[in-house]
Amino acid sequence: MILRLAIGSLLARALTVGMTVLAIAMSVALFLGVEKLRTGARASFADTISGTDLIVGARSGNVQLLLYSVFRIGNATNNVTWESYQDIANRGEVDWIVPISLGDSHRQFRVMGTTSEFFDRYKFRGDRSLTFADGRAMDDLYDTVIGADVAATLGYEVGDPIVVAHGLASFTEHDDQPFRVAGILAKTGTPVDRTVIVSMEAIEAIHVDWQSGAKIPGRTTPVDQIRQMDLTPTAITAALVGTKSRLQIFALQRWINEYPEEPLLAVMPGVALAELWQIVGIAETALIGVSAMVVVTALLGMMAMILSSLGERRREMAIWRAMGARPATILGLLVLEAVLMALAGTLIGMALLYGALAVFRPLIDSAFGLWLPIDPPSGRELATLAIVIGAAALASLLPALRAYRLSLADGMMVRT
Repeated sequence: MILRLAIGSLLARALTVGMTVLAIAMSVALFLGVEKLRTGARASFADTISGTDLIVGARSGNVQLLLYSVFRIGNATNNVTWESYQDIANRGEVDWIVPISLGDSHRQFRVMGTTSEFFDRYKFRGDRSLTFADGRAMDDLYDTVIGADVAATLGYEVGDPIVVAHGLASFTEHDDQPFRVAGILAKTGTPVDRTVIVSMEAIEAIHVDWQSGAKIPGRTTPVDQIRQMDLTPTAITAALVGTKSRLQIFALQRWINEYPEEPLLAVMPGVALAELWQIVGIAETALIGVSAMVVVTALLGMMAMILSSLGERRREMAIWRAMGARPATILGLLVLEAVLMALAGTLIGMALLYGALAVFRPLIDSAFGLWLPIDPPSGRELATLAIVIGAAALASLLPALRAYRLSLADGMMVRT
């Protein structure tokens, strides 16, 4: 009986109720959308690099090593000698190892020297591999592969020339040895998108006439002669390592950290990423706080709507009282109306969210490399929706208690 009365009352005020329900729906969609973005961003962040068991570099800190080797932020405290790299590569636990050499740049994008195995070994978002949107991997000494953001920002296409600059903020360029774009990688949403990739030999080649960070005056070695040289690196910045068995990771890590020839550091990417997220993840708390305030605002608007409608419904409630409805029935009716509006708002909000995900998810993935899975609501999300409905019931208590206290005579009184 009371449910039928509540539904009829809501339908009689369809416009006002509809606007309130829409406000709740939009706030719920925003709240759940922020939650999806938060979890998606965290998962994408954690999957920036996967399938790599250890990252090896000069001894510094876990986060610092991760920042310069994976995110291309900052610089290494020192390099790793080629002999140490070979010692690690020859360990029985090592299944594969990929060197990384950093230090140069191209128009504010970092240049990374590596081997062609990098394109096979680097994984992200679980087990996804790098793919080429156009072109191929390096085949010649002066070939380069660029990330999607580099190509989009600078307007490069396969075959375009590239001149690498020495250092990160240097005006000195290796213009005597230009590179050619051999391939453009597909968008990944990782730092690879903002990287210019060349071979390890190319890094050595462009520094043939350099010593102690400066070009040797008056010395320019012809390119043909450089091609005939032994361009084996003398040092690298870091290395990505994969082990034959997960059980061997800790033993290899301990051996590298205790390496007697030079101070080295081996970190597990997952551990370092978790440490880094603790630093940068404070933004997600702010997002949750903002979206929660939006939901609270919508609930306060619903309470204001119910309060403002009491003046118009005095006669209605007085008639119900005259027909035998008890004050508790009036209170329950208003609370039930609020719960029904909140329930309708949450359901519509969820429908809006999943509809938006279905439409915009591919666009978000291609533009930002952020994958938002369309999964059923998690336990946390369902708990949040239950809290919203419960909060709506609590918000309706104030106007409901006011209506509870209205006397029958007050409702029948003719106001002039």
